[in-house]
Amino acid sequence: MEDVPLHDPTRRTFASDNYAGVLPEVLAAIADANGGHQIAYGEDVYTARLGEVVRHEFGDRAEVFPVFNGTGANVTALTALVPRWGAIVATGSAHIHTDEAGAPERVSGLKLLVVPEEEGKLTPAAAETEAWGWGDEHRPQPLAVSITQSTELGTVYTPDEVRAIADFAHERGMAVHMDGARIWNAAAALDLPFAAFTRDAGVDVLSLGGTKNGLLGAEAIVVLDPDRVDGLVFLRKMNMQLASKMRFASAQLLALFEDGLGVRTAQHSNAMAARLRAGLEGIEGVGFSHPTQANAVFAELDLDAADRVRERYRFYDWDRAKRQVRWMCAFDTTEADVDDFVATVRGALAQ
Repeated sequence: MEDVPLHDPTRRTFASDNYAGVLPEVLAAIADANGGHQIAYGEDVYTARLGEVVRHEFGDRAEVFPVFNGTGANVTALTALVPRWGAIVATGSAHIHTDEAGAPERVSGLKLLVVPEEEGKLTPAAAETEAWGWGDEHRPQPLAVSITQSTELGTVYTPDEVRAIADFAHERGMAVHMDGARIWNAAAALDLPFAAFTRDAGVDVLSLGGTKNGLLGAEAIVVLDPDRVDGLVFLRKMNMQLASKMRFASAQLLALFEDGLGVRTAQHSNAMAARLRAGLEGIEGVGFSHPTQANAVFAELDLDAADRVRERYRFYDWDRAKRQVRWMCAFDTTEADVDDFVATVRGALAQ
């Protein structure tokens, strides 16, 4: 059988940062962790080192639990935060509500209380519309809020915005979860250390993303306030998120922290999104539905033109009824990719 590659390794799209491959430094870290034996299920030197790094980044009380994927991180973290009768307040665009197949509710029996958003962000005023009814046996108990950083609409919470939500929640006895699937992009956009907009801003538990920034199926739950969670070490196993050869997940996460790799790659993908938007601003037929603050561009485009662009570049409709599309940049998106995409959009609009 002829040895032919299964795909063109030079082809890139603007559909999702999940489409990108693995960072070369991460592949090297996996290779470096290979060979010989290490104790399974997290008792290895790489996971121990990851714990040290996480405590350095997030504070002395921080605990880290590597997992396989973002849904597993979110569901397991939320399950550890609230009892079975608890409910989670989140926005309508939150990944836990729109893209996780009902996993929080079906796997853990948790109720999601969905509220309106402002540019993808939860606000205390919006949370207050569902944060009520404590002690009422007929109502699911609102015991936590979940926010996404950066948001599903590509916007970024400032530390003050996170703090306002955390203060609102804590004053009512509620915990705060952050879905950090693209937290590296948020850190790059804010130009702040992680602790500044997580622990110091009042976040109790974080889902630390990695896959969208060049890892191979490695994410983590970072507990910032251990007093807020219960049974996480057991829940990770019950939710099928406990890796036997955990050293390879931990080695990948370590690579992102090494020499600022994760933030540098996120800075690049953010910059490519900004370049893409700048290249199309002011062009008749192209509008923008949300600010571009991280690595996502949300545009409004004639449907026929969008389909013509898709003949060359894959991307997703966000809301076809509103002619909204989403364009994502990744760590390996190049300036040439962006410029060719901009030219393709221009050409599609000219037809």
